[in-house]
Amino acid sequence: MKSLIKIGVVFGAALLMTSCFNKSQPNYQYFPNMYEPVGYEAYQEVNGVPYGGFAKNNMEAQIPAEGSVKRGWLPYEYDNTNEGYEAAKAELISPLEATEENLADGKELYGIYCAVCHGNKGDGQGILAKREKFLGIPKYNDPARAITEGSIYHVLMYGKNNMGSHASQLNTKERWQVTQYVLKLKAELK
Repeated sequence: MKSLIKIGVVFGAALLMTSCFNKSQPNYQYFPNMYEPVGYEAYQEVNGVPYGGFAKNNMEAQIPAEGSVKRGWLPYEYDNTNEGYEAAKAELISPLEATEENLADGKELYGIYCAVCHGNKGDGQGILAKREKFLGIPKYNDPARAITEGSIYHVLMYGKNNMGSHASQLNTKERWQVTQYVLKLKAELK
């Protein structure tokens, strides 16, 4: 009889311990903020006054000072217009030295971003042109277009016609490297 009571007490205690256990949340959290985020609201207002340390220290979001630029970003002074394209075509010159390293990097980037449409030789016969996904992709040596390093860079920056901008994929140096490689392909097509 005593052993039956002991078994009942042990079974009841085990049932009580496991019935309160939730598998989705551990019973003991060592660093609870790692599991449950604290809901900070940076610009919340309390009684009409910005709160969260910003009002006390006067650090609320403000408009940047005039003429300031984001770190690592260089301003591009040509507009995304036909006039801007023509101005870049006539005036813009690469600041990069034409070295084998820059050409090699430009070739690699060209293979990633450009060859799919323009082809490995710059003849407008990339895989998408062959599959007729895009038609009318120009050759680099097309005399009607007369591309320059400024026009190539401008098109990489803003895009033109069906070609979109590559400014988000390529930084300034990489755009100039691709430009150098495109000019090399243009010279080889002649």
